[in-house]
Formats: sequence, structure tokens, C-alpha cells
Amino acid sequence: MKPLLLLALLSLSFVGPARAATVNFVTEEYPPFSYHEGDTLKGASVEQVQLLMQKAGIDMHIELMPWTRAYAATQATPMTCLFTTAHSPERDKLFKWVEPLLVDANILVATASSGIRETDLDETRRYVIGTHRGDYTEKLLREKGYAKVDIASDFPSTLRKLMNGRIDLMPISEIYFEKLKVDQPLVRVATLSSQSLGIACEKSFPEDLRAKMQQALDALIADGTQRTIFNKYGLHPRQ
Repeated sequence: MKPLLLLALLSLSFVGPARAATVNFVTEEYPPFSYHEGDTLKGASVEQVQLLMQKAGIDMHIELMPWTRAYAATQATPMTCLFTTAHSPERDKLFKWVEPLLVDANILVATASSGIRETDLDETRRYVIGTHRGDYTEKLLREKGYAKVDIASDFPSTLRKLMNGRIDLMPISEIYFEKLKVDQPLVRVATLSSQSLGIACEKSFPEDLRAKMQQALDALIADGTQRTIFNKYGLHPRQ
């Protein structure tokens, strides 16, 4: 019996203890979707991710970093997911998707003092448009024929440039604009695009975990929790 018992123990030592999966999420500083308030991580997307992972019973960790770094890390690092990510055709096969955290339009905005008012999208090509490096709008603007594109390091930097008159226009989430214009003298100029935004996971991400995450997000949408979170942050997406 002793040799058999020893063999069994040795076999267990090679297998090792079962370990629960932990998903590492990365995102950028982009209020009101993801941001720090003191030491607390908050935002309409952050809360959805936290709740859906809790509902799915999967351990998680969230880290904020510049968008370009987060995007590259997600492509290269197993068990890593990026949010809030526009699901564009060129990104479709680069990641595994859980969505939507948001369905939204992306609009071009100007300051009220600029004198630029709502117009046809074609007419906006003569202006200097600002966006941040690695954002999907950087490529979108090039594809749509914008020659004067100013690239900043992140979204807050682009917004500061707009408010300081260093750029003429910038793309922004439509529902965020509706909230932001209450405190900032901004006007809508034209609609640039519309898209689904969600969670993009590295290509080798386990399909069973992705499916659990999608099921949990679907439940948050169906029971009204997603809309409650939007309302909490003063966001009002179209039905």
C-alpha cells in the first residue's frame, strides 16, 4: 500500500493545485467611462466590467494606462482584455469580443466661441482635427480624407487643446458630449461614425470565459442594470 500511496502523492504534486482564472483588464483615463477619483477607480464602463465579472464568478484586476500601451499589451498578453473598445472592421479578428458596453455615435465638436456650427461632414475637412494616439478615430479620420490631424497622447490632452484653441474640432462620444456640454461651452458640428464599443480580449483568451462574460453582460443589459449605470453618470444613450 505504501508504494501505491507514494505514487499517488507524487502524481498530485506534478498536477499541482487547481487555480482560478484571473482576467487582467486594461483601460485608459476617459471619464465618465473609466477614471480615478482619488484612489478609487470609477466610471460607467468600469462598473459594468466589475459587475459582469462578479456575476460570471471570474477574478479580475483593472489597470489604467495610456491607450497605446493598453492596446499593445492586450494584443501581446494572454488573459488580458481592453475596454472600452470600438469594434471596427479592422479590429474584428484581432481580438475576442464581449459587447456592447455602449452603442454610440462619435461626433465632431467645437467650442462655442470658435464660430463653427453644425455642418456637413465634408466641410469639416478644412479644419484641424484633434484626437489621441492609437484611438480608432485616428485611422478613421485619415480614411475619411482629413489631412490636418493633430495627435495627442490621450483624450484629456486633446480636450485641453480644443478648449485652448490649439485645434478646431475633436471627435467625442455623443452621449458623453450630452453630459459634457452642461459644463463646457461645446457645440456639435457633425456625426463622424457610429459603432458598438465593448471589451476586446487577446486572441488566445479562453472561449468558455468569454462566453460567461458575454452571458453576464447580456443579463445586465436585459435587467436594466446597464441603463441604471448610465443614468448614474448622467449618460443617456439612444434607445
